Amino acid sequence: MNVFQAIIIAIVEGLTEFLPISSTGHMIIAQKILGIAPGDFISLFTVNIQFGAILSVLVLYWKRFIAPLKTTPVEGTLVKKFLHRYDFYLKLLVAVMPAAILGLLLNDYINSMLGSVLIVAVSLVLGGIVLVFVDNWFQKPIDDQQISYPKAFIIGVFQVISMIPGVSRAAATIIGGLTQKLTRKNAAEFSFFLAVPTMLGASLLELYKKHEIISSADIKILIIGNVVAFFVAMGAIKGFITFLSNHGFKAFGYYRIVVGLVILILLALGIDLSLVD
Repeated sequence: MNVFQAIIIAIVEGLTEFLPISSTGHMIIAQKILGIAPGDFISLFTVNIQFGAILSVLVLYWKRFIAPLKTTPVEGTLVKKFLHRYDFYLKLLVAVMPAAILGLLLNDYINSMLGSVLIVAVSLVLGGIVLVFVDNWFQKPIDDQQISYPKAFIIGVFQVISMIPGVSRAAATIIGGLTQKLTRKNAAEFSFFLAVPTMLGASLLELYKKHEIISSADIKILIIGNVVAFFVAMGAIKGFITFLSNHGFKAFGYYRIVVGLVILILLALGIDLSLVD
């Protein structure tokens, strides 16, 4: 992978990570188009640059992450005080557990699917059909937008579905939030927050497993990728929240269906997606 390829993949990651269109799926497609052969470092790069994307969440929502530490202590036992102060973080922990556990158990199986453009295309189409209709399914959010521990866990269960390439972690978790009667904005923001421990854990795990293969040139590529993903993701998050609040998911659904069908047609015709040898 050269610097140009790294920048393109990082732009794709930053644009798509927090949109309901599947960042992993788009990176797999981009790698195929750019002629990037699968390998240990490529796998490490596509996971690790998510770290840059999650930093954008921490920068944009830093007050939400710091606020719990400034809460006024409550009266009661040490356990009650602890649960009150760290409520925000504990709910993220509860939500991340299903994906963390199954991710470790099914890691090899998940990795075996990452190179499949066919799986990505099918997932894009099926997920797109869901997004076209999802606004009609969840039209009555409740006034109380507090996320309870059971709600956090259910959203976390939905996140497990996104382990299939092309499904989209953002789409799965936002829909999970909608099933718990959150508004589109609040469901999207909780999806952003949940991305921090989820993607941080995945990035660190991948880095730990493959740190021995990283050369000095690779470190440069990783830094460039993370920086690009960080700045692109910041813009994508801001634009997504505004668009989602005003227009819903339908446009993303149609986009997914069109992209998925185009890929399926090209594969059926035996056309190689690689533009660069």
